Amino acid sequence: MLTSTMSLKRFMGIALLGTLIALMLGCTPSHSQSTFDTLGPVAANQANIFYIIFWAGLVVFIAVEGALLYMVFKFKRRDGQGDPVQTHGNTRMEIAWTIAPVIVLVVAAVPTIQGVFYAANSENSANYPADGNVLEVDVIGHQWWFEFRYPNPNNPAEQIIVANEMYVPVGEPVNFRLDSVDVIHSFWVPKLAGKVDMIPNNDNTMWFEAYAPGEFFGQCAEFCGVSHANMRFKVIAVPRPEFDSWLQHQAADAPEPSDALAAEGKKLFSSTGCSGCHAQKSIIKLRDDGSRLPGRTGPNLTHIATRLNHLGIYRNSDTPFEDSSGARQLYVDAEGIPIHLDGQPFVSDSLLQHNLKTWISDPDALKPGNLMSRDGAPYIQPEDELSEREIDALVAYLLTLK
Repeated sequence: MLTSTMSLKRFMGIALLGTLIALMLGCTPSHSQSTFDTLGPVAANQANIFYIIFWAGLVVFIAVEGALLYMVFKFKRRDGQGDPVQTHGNTRMEIAWTIAPVIVLVVAAVPTIQGVFYAANSENSANYPADGNVLEVDVIGHQWWFEFRYPNPNNPAEQIIVANEMYVPVGEPVNFRLDSVDVIHSFWVPKLAGKVDMIPNNDNTMWFEAYAPGEFFGQCAEFCGVSHANMRFKVIAVPRPEFDSWLQHQAADAPEPSDALAAEGKKLFSSTGCSGCHAQKSIIKLRDDGSRLPGRTGPNLTHIATRLNHLGIYRNSDTPFEDSSGARQLYVDAEGIPIHLDGQPFVSDSLLQHNLKTWISDPDALKPGNLMSRDGAPYIQPEDELSEREIDALVAYLLTLK
């Protein structure tokens, strides 16, 4: 029995140590989804609230545990002692133990309430424009991908749709309207802002701002089904001129394929039913009252060949790939993002081709439970199964969507 108790204590000690190590590593500021490396005003404000609550809680913990230990050793029963003097009521002590928690709660509550109001309105940004002309983006959650809709700068009655990759201008607040078409999701970009839930038929709002250019990882932070962990996206902050150029490019149609195999793939895209779920035009009109129209079931593919985060299906490995010129080796880093050997991200045609072929061949292997595997005719009807050449043709066509 003694050996069993010692083994249990040893196991509990190892488990506790492992948990502490995991927590310490998980809080590393350099991690791509660390909340301690704040790169925007909303995230910085929320981190400050965390520190205030943490230190207030630490003070309470030390005070309470210190008093407890003092009483345990100071007043422990000793040999020959009888029962201690019984005390019934102590008004001063009761008042003190009532006021002390109130003070602690006020210390935590005041900055928390201020932070809630700060995060609720982009007008609190130091960079809020005098004319109130703030970029507004609709964010729509799907199982398991994100849809982003921007106002069309060429026509206010239209929106521009992209998927899984959001661009924002640096140093400007951006407003977001959050919605979901199926279950509850949660929009979370740790370095820029805390998570906000996306609830069907009950839009939430938030805003954030990026201090400097860069790429920021986002994640659905509310369990939403079997592929919840695969519901990732990226926010790419760029200077305003580059953002405007990107948005104009997204509004344009993709070029027509000139290659014979790609042209064949375009026909297959329609004949096999792909176009029923995936749009090849990035523009969608608004209703007459200005409200948003429902989109397609699957991600918009108009410019998929230019996305760094295409379909969220980067493979995580150190397997090298050659770029289209064969001049250098390309790798995928620990976050699944393709990199040059000098560490700069880019879109690799070779890696994109590999990923698209893997996705079309067996989407369920990459995102279990996805609608494409469940409802797509090539995956549920043996007579409609795609041949190797048909898959190659579809991939060749998708590679032209730039």
